[in-house]
Amino acid sequence: MALLPVEDALERLLNAARPPERTENVPLHEACGRVLAKDVLARLTQPPFDNSAMDGYALRHADILQVGTLLRVIGRSAAGHAFTGSVGPGEAVRIFTGAPMPAGADTVLLQEDAEQLDDNRIRTRFLPALGRHIRPRGQDFTEGEAVLRQGELLDAGRLTVAAAMNHPVLSVFARPKVALLATGDELVPPGSTLGASQIVASNAYGVAAIAREAGAEVIDLGIAADEPNAILDAVEWAKACGADVLVTLGGASVGDLDLVQPVLLSAGMELDFWKIAMRPGKPLMVGRLGGMQILGLPGNPVSSMVCALLFLEPLIRRLARLPQSDRRTFATAGARLSANDQRQDYVRASVTQRGDGVLEATPFAKQDSSMMKLFAAADCLIVRPPFAEATEIGDPCEILLLRPPVRVL
Repeated sequence: MALLPVEDALERLLNAARPPERTENVPLHEACGRVLAKDVLARLTQPPFDNSAMDGYALRHADILQVGTLLRVIGRSAAGHAFTGSVGPGEAVRIFTGAPMPAGADTVLLQEDAEQLDDNRIRTRFLPALGRHIRPRGQDFTEGEAVLRQGELLDAGRLTVAAAMNHPVLSVFARPKVALLATGDELVPPGSTLGASQIVASNAYGVAAIAREAGAEVIDLGIAADEPNAILDAVEWAKACGADVLVTLGGASVGDLDLVQPVLLSAGMELDFWKIAMRPGKPLMVGRLGGMQILGLPGNPVSSMVCALLFLEPLIRRLARLPQSDRRTFATAGARLSANDQRQDYVRASVTQRGDGVLEATPFAKQDSSMMKLFAAADCLIVRPPFAEATEIGDPCEILLLRPPVRVL
């Protein structure tokens, strides 16, 4: 099977994605970042009554045809404490922002436009227009109005209006379930006492973090030994959990102990493609087993993280009905880069932002894909297309941001 270009591989992966139709009801305080599963209709009219937009005096516009008019203040209306009487000729009610407009009043005079006199009287200093500073009933929304629509992403503004519409709970699409399986006889969990030929399993934690940040519910299947039945048991567990995606770490290459692909094929997996024209991360496997998409990431820690960012993150966001994150931007090269071969390169680098806003990406001198501390230190990946010519200092380059750049003044 020929090496597949990165862009073609991603397109095929996302085209095969089937967002789950599962829904769940979540309270408002847990709904941020979720996607609405149905329209949200207002349960009330907002505002429920005509109210004042400012502090001042509620009065009849017909009574203030000229500056200097005298009015008698007959009461007050505050938020939560409405004036229960009616405003008649020559009368006014002291009113505060959000308070219901009294019966008979049709205009609000700002408090700074009124001179307070003795005996509960005021003198007008300004002539407001008829209806000024009044928020009419239903100005925001009316009962039964579909204010929020299915498929909208719930953010601060939409959650606020949902609460105002008197909805304590919202129906949202369930998060896609991603089952994560590490494979290898040599792997032990962090905190273990290592035996001969053993290493700490680290990939799963970074990949799980990427999956959760992208909007997934992660199911940890643990570590499977290099033994077909152990891998099959884990696959059955993923199916039983209703996983939408099974992500395997390691064991998908061509070695004698790389059992993941043959075991999955024996279980009925339809292999879509395998091996990508990229570095690091060439041995990437994509397929489907029933209703579950399969994404086989390399066992090398840095390779698995790069592949997770390039493929798993956009896959999850597609399944979660979320907009794709845009990590791609441009910078100037902070060091020389050699000409590239037929594989697309992802070079770990630091990023600084100059005072003029221009980003500068400086690649690390070492790029061995086994060096996890360099990935942890990297702010970005410099994208080197296949057969790219050498890049000199100051030349433009495409980057994938891993975190916000450091600003240098």
